[in-house]
Amino acid sequence: MTDGGGSCTEKTLRDLVTVVSAPAYALADRLSSSLVGFVAHDALLILAADTSGAARRGSGDRAFIDGVSFLDLDELRRVLPPGSARRGELEVDGEHVPTFEALSRNGALLVMAHPGPPRDTDGIVLQAWNLVAMRVQQLADAAPPDYLQRARAASGERMEALSELADEYSTTLESVLAALRSSALDDQAARTTATGIAAQGMVHLRTASDRVRTFTEEPVTTAFERLRDDLRPLVKYRELDVQFVEPPADGRPLPSEVAHGARAVVRGSILALVDRPEVGRVRVQWGCDGTNLLIDMRDDGPGDFTDASTQLQLVRQRVHALNGQLEIEATPGWGTEVSIVIPLDPPHATAALAAAWQLRPREVDVLKLLAAGRRNRAIAGELGISENTVKFHVAAIYRKLGVTSRAEAASVFLAQPAGI
Repeated sequence: MTDGGGSCTEKTLRDLVTVVSAPAYALADRLSSSLVGFVAHDALLILAADTSGAARRGSGDRAFIDGVSFLDLDELRRVLPPGSARRGELEVDGEHVPTFEALSRNGALLVMAHPGPPRDTDGIVLQAWNLVAMRVQQLADAAPPDYLQRARAASGERMEALSELADEYSTTLESVLAALRSSALDDQAARTTATGIAAQGMVHLRTASDRVRTFTEEPVTTAFERLRDDLRPLVKYRELDVQFVEPPADGRPLPSEVAHGARAVVRGSILALVDRPEVGRVRVQWGCDGTNLLIDMRDDGPGDFTDASTQLQLVRQRVHALNGQLEIEATPGWGTEVSIVIPLDPPHATAALAAAWQLRPREVDVLKLLAAGRRNRAIAGELGISENTVKFHVAAIYRKLGVTSRAEAASVFLAQPAGI
């Protein structure tokens, strides 16, 4: 866009320079000011590609910013193709709010509330967001890794969703029992009413379960493809051969904080490895043994690399925040290999659980399976004990945890962070 003398274009470029040079806390406000002339809006939300468990950034109407859940934003981030924009709507406090939604090529999400009518400037906003998103990602990568520990232990949004799921489960069961026990209904009417309540409840529970699963897991192939997109600039702007070895398509889905943290770890590792002109090729491989994400990176450099680099120190901190391990093996004349192992399951310390509630080791085993949704017969089969023994352990667990139902026991277990 120009006004004849090019001043509009110059102003836009100056605005973008102001945005990308802004500190994290001011970025949303400055971005909103620079884009309002292209797409009018009264609120703006930013969600970086790798910020599981971290705070999002917003500017404008607080009712919209506070009313949109992380789950809603995460769903948008998964539905929109990278490098695309659209007009849509979000439900906020029972109202459908029109939105402009853009997902950058690196997976960062931009949402603006009550956008002006569609114009040919929508594409300009998308391209500007692609540029600013690189700065957003840089800020996320440079952030202290303690957010990974918070997300790893227990994401507040995830716990809220799980609590809602447990509440809905309990409400459905109570409603079914109330219908069956009602003296105002005969047997046939009670059964019909209970069946209807149960069917409706199952639909709601499946929807809620899918939502929680979507938020907490990411297919390993999707996570790896996003990593490939993140590293494309290295290939495009430098004579560097980055070889990707695909993970198995049927590999176990990754918890979102593991997927996000692993991408940041690999980006940082490769930047450390290729920070020497002798390196011309890097090989990146992801695998999964069912329990851990296995990451292997190799370069063809001189093989004199050490972990003294500042960049690699941050990588090591992120790996440790995910309870993982990092090893470096440099072979003179052959290159450097970086091996990383990140556990997929959060560190629910069974010893801490046992100490907190005086649970016996077998009771901890039963509680973990109970929280995973297993019934008594399935628990008995997995542990090689009788169903009556499982019932005995479940009764002891209820007593020690101070609960009266499987749903309550599961909620108590899942709500515990690592290291009680």
